[in-house]
Amino acid sequence: MRKIGIDIMGGDFAPEATTLGAIEAKKSLPSNMSVVLIGDQKAITDILVREGENPSDYEIVHASEVITMNDHPAKAFAKKPDSSIAVGFKLLLTKKIDGFASAGNTGAMLAGTMYTVKQVPGIIRPCLIGPLPRPDGSFGIMLDVGLNPDCKPDILYQYAILGNLYAKYVYHVDNPRVALLNLGEEEEKGSLLTKATHELMRGTTDFNFVGNVEGNDLFDSSKSDVIITDGFTGNVLLKQSESFYHLMQHQNVDNEYVNRFNPDIYGGTPVLGVNAPVIVGHGASKPLAVKNMILHTMSVIEANLTEKIKEAFDHE
Repeated sequence: MRKIGIDIMGGDFAPEATTLGAIEAKKSLPSNMSVVLIGDQKAITDILVREGENPSDYEIVHASEVITMNDHPAKAFAKKPDSSIAVGFKLLLTKKIDGFASAGNTGAMLAGTMYTVKQVPGIIRPCLIGPLPRPDGSFGIMLDVGLNPDCKPDILYQYAILGNLYAKYVYHVDNPRVALLNLGEEEEKGSLLTKATHELMRGTTDFNFVGNVEGNDLFDSSKSDVIITDGFTGNVLLKQSESFYHLMQHQNVDNEYVNRFNPDIYGGTPVLGVNAPVIVGHGASKPLAVKNMILHTMSVIEANLTEKIKEAFDHE
């Protein structure tokens, strides 16, 4: 039995939305996968009973403290050892759960990741992935989307390896096309960072590098499967994409493609390059987002992505 740990106390609408999301996710999990609810046992049990669920059908791990969105991430992780986030990482580190997901304090999640499971040897900096919905129904991915605003060429090169593995084993893309985000397709264009990175990537056999792409290529499935950029640029673009969905909602536009920009559909984004599956969700996650965050964690676990990354960087 493989287990997904979910921080029930994390997020703007916790523990209500997180417990409801976990209930819905449990219905979609295969028989070899279960969810572990981490947080205030009484609050969790009360919601389960109210929803007609039998608490004994769930594994609940009590945590007496909560790291709030206003807490200092690193300090709170150290000062609140019985918080739902800290307890979740203890379970992950001791392999009592196979993956950990939270819509709580992002900084605390990242601090917990680096203090406990830590990064894979050989990786300079872990990163976050963002989905790029394409009109043909496929998905591209972009990384980094916020973990490292300042990058060097060797860091972006490693992101390309990580993105290639994620696209191949989680999205099942055969020989993913990896592109570098730039202000022109020509290799001589761009900043000092993008020009140096292009030089490093050109001719590589570590992944299928297809050159530069521009901002208007983000959602073009004919150009790339994986787009590499620094965390500053990636975060701006990801949030701009999400704002497009909310803008259309305010305009009462109901369109199948536009709806795929709804961040609730993805639930969260994985931290790539660390020694266990960690998924970070939106603070404003509602039940649908929590459900999908749990199911996405399952996909990362089933893909055995962490081991694939370790194998790829074993020679580094």
